Amino acid sequence: MADIQITARRAFRRTDNYTPGTPKVKLVTEDVNTANGGNPWPVTPHGIPCNDAAGEIIALGEKVKTLSRGDRVAPIVDTENITGREPIRSWLAADEDGVLADYLVFDETKLCKLPTYLDWVGASIIPCAGVTAWAALKGFTVGHSVLIQGTGGVSMFALKLARAAGLQVVLSSSSEDKLEKMRQQFSSPPLLTVNYASNPNWHEEVLKLTDGAGVDLVIEVGGCQSLVKSLKCTKRGGTVSQVGYLSKQDPSQLAELLPVLIDRRVILRIKTHMDDLCAALSATQMNFDDVIDSVQPFDKADEAIEYILQGKQIGKLVLRIEGK
Repeated sequence: MADIQITARRAFRRTDNYTPGTPKVKLVTEDVNTANGGNPWPVTPHGIPCNDAAGEIIALGEKVKTLSRGDRVAPIVDTENITGREPIRSWLAADEDGVLADYLVFDETKLCKLPTYLDWVGASIIPCAGVTAWAALKGFTVGHSVLIQGTGGVSMFALKLARAAGLQVVLSSSSEDKLEKMRQQFSSPPLLTVNYASNPNWHEEVLKLTDGAGVDLVIEVGGCQSLVKSLKCTKRGGTVSQVGYLSKQDPSQLAELLPVLIDRRVILRIKTHMDDLCAALSATQMNFDDVIDSVQPFDKADEAIEYILQGKQIGKLVLRIEGK
C-alpha cells in the first residue's frame, strides 16, 4: 500500500490564554502556502504556522553556553540545517510546529543573535525571507543583474539587498499598481519593471531590458508556471534560485525544462547564512521600514492569513504581541 503524505492542513490554531510580551512573529506567503498545500512537501497535520520570529530569551537551561538571558534571538527555519551538510531537514511550520505563539523553546544551536539596532518588527523579518534573499544573492555584486519576481516578503528583502549591493534590478508583478508603487519608492536609480499578467511573454521583455543578454540571476518564486521562462531570460552560465512555489504546480508546464536547464543546487537558510546576514546588517545599519506592509495584533492572525491569501500585501506582514 502506498504511503499517504499530508501536504495541507487547517490554516492555524490558537489558544486564548496567550501572554503579552515582546516577541514578534512575521507571517509570510510561504506560511499560508504551506498550510494550504501549495508547497511540494508534507506538513504536520493541524500544526502551528509561521517560521519568522524574533524574541527575547527569558529563561535558560543550565548547560547553555552561547546565549544569555535578555539576548535578542531568532530561530533558523530549517532546524536541522546547521552547516548545510546535514542529510535531513525539519522546517518550522511544515515538518514541525511553527512560531505563531508567545512562548517558544529551542535548543541553543537553532538560534541566532539578532542585530541590536533593529526594533522587534524589523528583526522579525530576518529568519525566513531575509536569509532566503541573502543566500540567493550571495556572490553577486556591482554590475550584475537580477530579476526579482513578485512583491512578497522574500522579494522585497531581496530588492533592498540587491540595490544596496549595486545590482541592476528588474522587478516583476501581476499588479501595475504595485509596480508603480515600487517605481516611486525605489526611484534612484530607476527601477525596471515587467507586468507578467499583461505580458504573457514576459521573459522576452526581460531580455529586451537587458539588451538581449538576460539577467545574471533570477529569484524565482512561481514554480512550474514560471520556471522555464525564468531560465529563458537568464544569461548562459547564470543562476536561477528557486525559492518559492506560489503558482499552481502543473508538471506539464515543465515540458521544456531539460533543454534550458541550468544545473545548480542552492542551499538556503543554513545557520551560518543567518549569522552572516546579521553581521552585515549590523555593519550597514540597513533599515527595513519601507518593506513592512503592516503590523497587526497577534489576535488578528486569522485576518492576516486571509489578507495574504488574497495577495494584497507588499513586503512583510508582522504580528505583534503587545506588551503589558
